[in-house]
Amino acid sequence: MKNPWLNMMMLAAESQQVIALRMMKLAGGGKAAEDETQLMMSEKMTAATEAGAKLMAGGSSDSVVSDYRKKVRANIKRLSKI
Repeated sequence: MKNPWLNMMMLAAESQQVIALRMMKLAGGGKAAEDETQLMMSEKMTAATEAGAKLMAGGSSDSVVSDYRKKVRANIKRLSKI
């Protein structure tokens, strides 16, 4: 993406979609909610570790945002399935 600010704004908007979809899944309770919680926590820890490693290796913050967006879009796709 050519504009880092636009990339960050898109991440914010896409993240809101994931939050809404996850809230609906968690509100349903049960095993599905437990599984989603576990997946969410492991994804967050892995993404943070990968982002830190990329930045320490000299990667740009825009490339980190792009990586996060790929993960967020994958979550939108997965959580949108009925």
